[in-house]
Amino acid sequence: MTEQVAQSALTTLPATVPATLAVRSLYRYFGNRAAARDISFELKRGEVLGLLGPNGAGKTTIMRMLTGNLAPSAGVIRICGVDLLDKPREAKSHIGYLPEVPPLYRELTVDEYLRLAAKLHGVEKRKTNAALDEVTQRCALSNARERLIGSLSKGYQQRVGIAQAIVHDPELIILDEPTAGLDPNQMRDVRTLIRELGAKRSVILSTHILSEVEAVCDRVQILHEGRLVFAGSISRLKEGGTSLEEIFVRYTMSHDECEPESVG
Repeated sequence: MTEQVAQSALTTLPATVPATLAVRSLYRYFGNRAAARDISFELKRGEVLGLLGPNGAGKTTIMRMLTGNLAPSAGVIRICGVDLLDKPREAKSHIGYLPEVPPLYRELTVDEYLRLAAKLHGVEKRKTNAALDEVTQRCALSNARERLIGSLSKGYQQRVGIAQAIVHDPELIILDEPTAGLDPNQMRDVRTLIRELGAKRSVILSTHILSEVEAVCDRVQILHEGRLVFAGSISRLKEGGTSLEEIFVRYTMSHDECEPESVG
C-alpha cells in the first residue's frame, strides 16, 4: 500500500487519539499464493472500520492474523503498542473477537458461558459478577442469563457471541459478519450496539452488507485479491455523492494490478 493511503487511514481522528491497532507491511502466503499482500493501516480509539471485499479477497485471513490465530509470513502487528508476535498473550488481552460462527456452548446457560469466557479472558474473580452484569445489560441479555444458549433465537445467540467478545472490556473489538442470518429488527439492534461500542473503543467490522458499513462505520477499506485497493471515509463518500456500492464494484471487478486509492 502506498504511503498516501497509509497516511489517509490515520487522519480521520486527531493525532492525540491513541492507536489501538497498527499494521505494517503484512503478508501471508499459502504455498505460492499470497492471501494478503503488503497490508498497512492503523485504527484509533473511537473508530469503527468496515472491512469489505468479495469472497476470497483475504478478509478472513487478515482477521485471523490480527487476532493471533494465524501467523503472518511477514509484517508487524501491534495491539495497543504491544507486538502481537513478540508478546502474544499480552497483546491478545486487548482484543475481543467474534468469528463468523460464534464459539458458543449450547448446553450452557448464558450466565455459565459468560463466566467461562470471563475466566478465559483473565477477568479477576472478584470483578466477574460486575463484568457479567455490565455486559448482559449492554447486550440486552439480562433476562436471558439463566436460559440455555441452545434454546435462544439466532439473534440472541449472536448477542451472546458479542458479549463473550467484550466481557473483558477490550480496547479492540473484531466482528466477523455479526448480523449474518438476523432479521431486520435484530440487525438494527446489533448495529446500535456496534455504534455504542465504537464510541470508546476501536471496532473492525467485516461484512458483505454494504448498507451496514454505511450505517455504522467511520471508515471503509476494500480488499481485492489480497491487496488493499481502497481506503476512505464514509462521510467523505456521502459528501461526494458516491455510493459505497459504486466504489465496491469499481475496485473489485477488475483483476488488473493497480495502485490503491484513498478518499478522505
